[in-house]
Amino acid sequence: MEQKQFQAESKRMLDLMIHSIYTHKEIFLRELISNASDAIDKLYFRSLTDENVGITRDAFCIELKPDRDARTLTIIDNGIGMTAEELEQNLGVIAHSGSRAFKTENQLDENTDIIGQFGVGFYSAFMVAKRVTVRTRAYGSETAYVWQSEGVDGYTIDTCDKETVGTEIILELLEDTDDENYGEFLEEYRLRALVKKYSDYIRFPIRMETTHQHLKEGTENEYESHTEVETLNSQTPMWKKNKNELTDEDYDKFYLDKFHDYNKPLVHIHSRSEGAVTYNSLLYVPTKAPYDYYTKDYEKGLQLYASGVMIMEKCADLLPDHFSFVRGLIDSEDLSINISREMLQHDRQLKLIAKSVEKSIKNELTKLLKNDREKYEEFWKAFGIQLKFGVYNGFGMNKELLQDLLLFHSSGCEKEDGFTTLAEYVTRMREDQKFIYYAAGESVTRCQSLPASELVRDKGMEVLYLTENVDEFALKMIASYADKEFKNVSAGDLGLESEEDKSALEAKNAEAKDLFDAMQKALGDKVKAVRLSNRLKSHAVCLSSDGHLSLEMEKVLNTMPTGEKVQAERVLELNADHPVFATLQRLLTTDPDKLSAYAELLYQQALLIEGMPVEDPVALSKMICDLMI
Repeated sequence: MEQKQFQAESKRMLDLMIHSIYTHKEIFLRELISNASDAIDKLYFRSLTDENVGITRDAFCIELKPDRDARTLTIIDNGIGMTAEELEQNLGVIAHSGSRAFKTENQLDENTDIIGQFGVGFYSAFMVAKRVTVRTRAYGSETAYVWQSEGVDGYTIDTCDKETVGTEIILELLEDTDDENYGEFLEEYRLRALVKKYSDYIRFPIRMETTHQHLKEGTENEYESHTEVETLNSQTPMWKKNKNELTDEDYDKFYLDKFHDYNKPLVHIHSRSEGAVTYNSLLYVPTKAPYDYYTKDYEKGLQLYASGVMIMEKCADLLPDHFSFVRGLIDSEDLSINISREMLQHDRQLKLIAKSVEKSIKNELTKLLKNDREKYEEFWKAFGIQLKFGVYNGFGMNKELLQDLLLFHSSGCEKEDGFTTLAEYVTRMREDQKFIYYAAGESVTRCQSLPASELVRDKGMEVLYLTENVDEFALKMIASYADKEFKNVSAGDLGLESEEDKSALEAKNAEAKDLFDAMQKALGDKVKAVRLSNRLKSHAVCLSSDGHLSLEMEKVLNTMPTGEKVQAERVLELNADHPVFATLQRLLTTDPDKLSAYAELLYQQALLIEGMPVEDPVALSKMICDLMI
């Protein structure tokens, strides 16, 4: 029997296949089962026009036969088999695809579902086997052949005895090492788990003879074994069924079983897309965030199937970061899959699917917001911060997509912990209102207590309460909504004053210039300016900021682990109608030292009002005591 050599290119490919291309050795079983399914597909296709095939659809199957004693795993199919020429062509030339050639020769359209169209998956067997034997008999042939190889050294082809049409692949497994347990692929539980993971939706039954123990009748602790042939796969993907065949309970059960969650999903999205790319999708929005969701350890992604065979556990490219909480799967016949079936070419089809998935999720969340506000708010409490990060990331490139999904606490809500959308806020705005006002703080109570919030509310205008660190950064990216700019109540001109009010305030500031110069000198570079403000009603003092960096943004940025500190352009604002202001004016001439102390005290008080740390609590305590003496 002549030893034949792989072509030089094929040798290099085989070496690469064994050592580099596949990430996990367990992939070999998926590849060989997929090839077996292809072989059955071909004979089934032939049976539709050739009555001599003599086998019905229900009789097709794939068998797994582990043999621990012989240390072999055999994969058997009753598909179309191979001739000697096809063995030479399909197994002697790596990367030749018999399935692809079959499609071309029979002029099958793109909707004909044949899995193995790249022709290299078979060689993944050498990752776990020291010798691979293929026994096959082609449909219509009386002669059977055996192909055998131990890897890159070459292969042999000879005749053999085989009564039935189809193919047997016998893997003689490598010996176990300290690092690798090849014997695990002979264990029934392991094979069952791998079929369930990768090949559960192969449309022909995958069977294995399994051993079960049960208590012997009439005894208390004696067991006897019996064997039975078990079908390992469910065959029909739920996502390929019609929606009217399925109930909410069916969707929930699939989610709980498939994604190992303890809570039922909030919503499911089941769809089929046809056009530039065809795929089925089954997506879920969880009720609660996984324990590691907001950590760097969380791995996003959808399960990716090609014609019912799972090729990726988590395909991150199918989900944008702002929808990374979604779980589910995509099954497509159109994807361009490279030689490992694990890595995808980043081609047009994949990008089209990702864009379509994003649109589907957005539409479903919009529908939930409109039709079931209570359930949407439940979703928001779990994942809302992710949508806000989505608005902020990428310099606001996704703001149009996400802004109508955002919720905020607001003074306009009936309940303190209630939410409003931006659209709802705008519908409640006064006709003469120029801005969408917001206050930022660590809680709704803190936002409500800010002096400037009090003024805006008293003017009959609603204030959004931003209580998450990312909130103000997200609004900065949105910039405006419905042609209304966002305005922090603690920053700049609030647009609430008439020209007469502004002129009057400017005059008062001019009159008190000497006072403010003295106070600013006492405070040094802690503040950019000291001035009177019309934003104060009952409070004597507050801090505001000039420029793009607000006080709340300063707080957030200074908690980052970068070691760098930033400071907003702080302005100390005083209330001209408060008795404290009259005291300050008097001290300017009677006691300049006390004025300096009062300036520092008011500044520290303003920090506390804004929820910012005082610079020296001990010094502040001493200052208060000194003033009390």
